[in-house]
Amino acid sequence: MARIATLKPSTFHCFRLSSSSSSPSPSSLSFASTPLVLPIRVLTGTRRRPKFPKILAFTSNDIKVGTNIEVDGAPWKVIEFLHVKPGKGAAFVRTTLRNYVTGNTVEKTFRAGAKVEQADIFKETKQYTYKDGGQFVFMDLTNYEEFRLDESYVGDKAKWMKEGMDCNLLFWNGKVIGFEVPMNVKLTVVDVDPSAKGDSAQGSVLCGSKPATLETGAVVNVPLFIERDEVITVDTETGQYLSRG
Repeated sequence: MARIATLKPSTFHCFRLSSSSSSPSPSSLSFASTPLVLPIRVLTGTRRRPKFPKILAFTSNDIKVGTNIEVDGAPWKVIEFLHVKPGKGAAFVRTTLRNYVTGNTVEKTFRAGAKVEQADIFKETKQYTYKDGGQFVFMDLTNYEEFRLDESYVGDKAKWMKEGMDCNLLFWNGKVIGFEVPMNVKLTVVDVDPSAKGDSAQGSVLCGSKPATLETGAVVNVPLFIERDEVITVDTETGQYLSRG
């Protein structure tokens, strides 16, 4: 006897088909009294992340300005590099590296094609909230976790920082190894020589400049038309005045 199953929403019903008949007729069909229920496998748990092909090993040939590498167990940033192919001997890569932790700069040469360990450095935006003694306190606004950096570690960048400013913290091996202030910041002028006045109608730096003290204590040269309590934009890399507001 051959069996044919017909699917209904929740169960299977079986009927018998006579082997002597080429096609079933209503009278030759006999349904089984007991429904046939097939087990359904339910998948539970978290979805597995797809596996990606393994990235080829990083070598000295891949070095560029800004590359982060590990040398002698410390994180370094490539400041300069030069691929050299001498007439005799093997090619090599000459680099200038800056240590993320100490700030020291060294020159190091790598054989061309030599395997180099990349430093797993990543950035996270944190808000500078306040200064506690000799420490600058940053906060993650998603979970309110605090991160503290010593005053000596922050260094000259402190003159551009004010409470509530977003900064980028650099992490390596679970610890903070550096931070970045925004490239441009808006700060209020709190003190300026009132006797040095220029032509506000021209509004040009070429008319002359004067020193102005900002709310963070930084002193920058501003155009003569800038007055006290005005907000200006400053380039934190160069320390130069950019514009009003």
